Amino acid sequence: MDSLNLEKLRSLIEKTVRINADYSDIDALPVQILESAMRFIACESSFLLLLNKNDGLLHVVASLGSEPADLTNIPADIKSIGEWVFSHNQPVLINEIEKDSRFSGESRLYARCGIVSVLAVPLCINAECAGVIGLVNSLNDGRFSKTDSEFLMLLSSLTGACYQNATLYRNAMHRITALQRSFSAGAGFHTFVYESRALKDLMHVVEKVAETNSSVLITGESGSGKELIAEQLHLKSSRKVKPFIRFNCASAEESFLERELFGSAESSEEENASGVKGCFELADGGTLFFDEIGALPLDIQAKLLQCIQTKVCKRLGSVDGINVDVRIVASTSCDLEAMVENGSFRSDLYYRLNVLPVHVPPLRDRKDDIIPLAEFFLNKSGSALKKRFTSFSDLAKRFLVDYYWPGNVRELENMIEYACIQGLPPVVQVKELQRSGYGEIDQMADDLSSPSDGDKSLKTAIDRFKKAYIMKILDETSWNQTAAGKVLGIQRTYVSRLLNELHIRDVR
Repeated sequence: MDSLNLEKLRSLIEKTVRINADYSDIDALPVQILESAMRFIACESSFLLLLNKNDGLLHVVASLGSEPADLTNIPADIKSIGEWVFSHNQPVLINEIEKDSRFSGESRLYARCGIVSVLAVPLCINAECAGVIGLVNSLNDGRFSKTDSEFLMLLSSLTGACYQNATLYRNAMHRITALQRSFSAGAGFHTFVYESRALKDLMHVVEKVAETNSSVLITGESGSGKELIAEQLHLKSSRKVKPFIRFNCASAEESFLERELFGSAESSEEENASGVKGCFELADGGTLFFDEIGALPLDIQAKLLQCIQTKVCKRLGSVDGINVDVRIVASTSCDLEAMVENGSFRSDLYYRLNVLPVHVPPLRDRKDDIIPLAEFFLNKSGSALKKRFTSFSDLAKRFLVDYYWPGNVRELENMIEYACIQGLPPVVQVKELQRSGYGEIDQMADDLSSPSDGDKSLKTAIDRFKKAYIMKILDETSWNQTAAGKVLGIQRTYVSRLLNELHIRDVR
């Protein structure tokens, strides 16, 4: 028996060394752990639960063997064996599950799945319990022994170290990747930080779109990162060595728009005698990015359309045209289709721009980006303030992930900067994030989650908030829909549509 145990131990060490030899794919670790467990301990099935820090619950991340189809759907709630092991940080060995009083409610569920014996041990990472490794048998003679439990604990200890090393490796690679992105972007470009599946999928689209010269229309909420996507389109294209010119349609003075776009044949004493180049000439061979294209006046829209169609730019005060080779990328947080319907945006320009549409999801729909972005902004603001912040507290991280982010990435950056100003290194606490306005979130959530009709769905809660907020703005603007639309950042026609959808009536 001793030689057999020694042989198993030698094999276990060899397997662990092989796992430690490659940290490149942390997602493959769960299956490797279960394969090792089933190799050394006789069982029919195995599963691995890991704590999800976003929701604070255990989730099945891998399962192997001939388990019933619904094994991975067994809930890991407060009554479950996995949760008991996790919360007590102790192993469980059960050979007759129906007779174990600790899991009387759970035993019926396992029994329906045909499970008789269960062996589960905590998986600790960096001295903290982070999950549970479980083995199961459905045969009456498939009993687990104390030796099995001790061996699985040893396996858990070794693979927990693997997880810790792989996590450190992954975090280091994330930082290196961020630095590489920043370096490749060069001067004048933003560092593009993302980890979510949504943005990874979007970047695959961007890479394909970047290969073309067609116009691109980027849509998305204000502050969601549309300008960064425009930069990536340029940097991944064959035009990357040529200029990337930004033109903010919302901030430019209307009287100077045409001059800034197309240039001027006239010049002042301070300017070049040959005239002034506009954005089209400056972007020749490269990319011209129109930020918030919906704010462009109609008369300028007509001239812009002509320039895009003919690829000829005429300076103000000149009859001669200048050939330009420019790739057009535009962004908007407005509903351009609604603007086309009400006549505030030209339909022919809209269809000319919307050749390749790209939509940037809001930050609340890509929660995996929140913490990496927050850490990036923490390093940025901390360095600027000469404060050595290293991380966020667990409560602060939970707050960041749970917050709705109506202002998206821009709001996140401002919040982190504020926290760095107010806080003391090395760790940002949740109270430093909950500044004026943010501290009201919990009360707002309580109010919305206690409706008189009992409807607690997210859609209903959002509609209730929208209705209350729009009515507040309407009150402030004396129910002038045009003025309210300007405050809300939407068109008057959209305000009118919201009044109908939300059943808002003038109660003055």
